[in-house]
Amino acid sequence: MVLAAAVQLEAILGDVPANLAACERLADEAGRAGARIIALPEFFTTGIGFEPALATAALPPGGAATELLTTLARRHRALVGGSFLCRDPDGHVRNAYLLADYDGVVGRHDKDLPTMWENAFYTNGDDDGVLTAGEHTVGAAVCWELMRTQTVHRLRGRVDLVMTGSGWWSIPRWSPHVLFDRLERNNAGTARQAAAAFAQYVGAPVVHAAHAGTLTCAMPWLPLRYRGRFEGTTLIASADGTVLAERHADQGEGVVLAEITPGSQPARLAPPAGFWLHRRGTLPTAVWHYQRWHGRRWYRRHVYRHNVAQNV
Repeated sequence: MVLAAAVQLEAILGDVPANLAACERLADEAGRAGARIIALPEFFTTGIGFEPALATAALPPGGAATELLTTLARRHRALVGGSFLCRDPDGHVRNAYLLADYDGVVGRHDKDLPTMWENAFYTNGDDDGVLTAGEHTVGAAVCWELMRTQTVHRLRGRVDLVMTGSGWWSIPRWSPHVLFDRLERNNAGTARQAAAAFAQYVGAPVVHAAHAGTLTCAMPWLPLRYRGRFEGTTLIASADGTVLAERHADQGEGVVLAEITPGSQPARLAPPAGFWLHRRGTLPTAVWHYQRWHGRRWYRRHVYRHNVAQNV
């Protein structure tokens, strides 16, 4: 058995130095407790929201985010992973999950599909997310990758451990309140279920880091402000889906710790025949499509073309 830790972060949107400092503080807390596997959340450098400043907040592959991961791995002799907006030499930005151990970076996984307004800030990845780290084979999966059958198919029976993180935001409390409150209850339930059930689909323990706190930002193509929060479903689950440790959103920043037994086991659940593992609901489905259309155009104009023009 090995002690694993998942970090729950309250990021400051777009403030890379502050977020790196918070991640280091929380990961050090986990390392001092004896954790030898430490997961940081998705977008641990920036947080996530439809904030135009994120267009220029991506870091290079060998930049400050990578330096933090490798430093923490050496300091605590641990396996440390998390994802951030990564600006690659080809001018594209990707949501890159980097995994580091004592010797440095051991692998990278780029999230397959941006979620909703995330389309404005990065493009697709196409690797299988199976990373070799010493004696363990680690599966990397980021946020709504936990919602898709294709993620199960690429990891099922192939990994000893899944390391993942999310930045899963709530459905705002618009009118009529009765309707939107019901939608949000379902959304929060899906956020927790997706992380916990994924272990049963894959047959390996899951260490899932997440964001907490409030979020206010613009809404693409709408004259409205988004005001909501992150679901904060930070948890560690065994290969049979049992939740071993969990930190709820209202508990704010912190670290969850649990002992896990890495290793591939027969999966307890078979993925359904379609694209999605869990029902999204009508509103998230509509928002998924309209923000994808908006975001891809916005990304080409404000991120990719800028990077190419500036040769960054």
